[in-house]
Amino acid sequence: KESNGPTDCYAAISQVDRLQSEPESIRKWREEQKERLEQLDANSRKQEAEWKEKAIKELEEWYARQDEKLQKTKASNRAAEEAFVNDAEDVFPGTEWERVAQLCDFNPKSSKQAKDVSRMRSVLISLKQAPLVR
Repeated sequence: KESNGPTDCYAAISQVDRLQSEPESIRKWREEQKERLEQLDANSRKQEAEWKEKAIKELEEWYARQDEKLQKTKASNRAAEEAFVNDAEDVFPGTEWERVAQLCDFNPKSSKQAKDVSRMRSVLISLKQAPLVR
């Protein structure tokens, strides 16, 4: 293969010529800089590995907390459903509004819903106080 430009052999020779022609102080600085950069790279790799381990540990803890919260929510929902089913069996005439009132949260500050249900709440309260006459 013939080429007009420098080949790898010529690049290596020019590299050696350049290193031989530069002063001792520059060569020493270049070596120190190379060592310093290698040390910084090693430290950054070590720190990155520590961060990854910490992130994995925190993620596992988060999943454990989420799972625990989910289990608590499931248990409370099951208990509430069981209580609701037991109360649904005890149907007496004239207790409909008491049962509706038990299902509704009439405290607007403790409501966790994002929707505005104040009108519905006021309608239910007015119906409870003055039921419709048929």
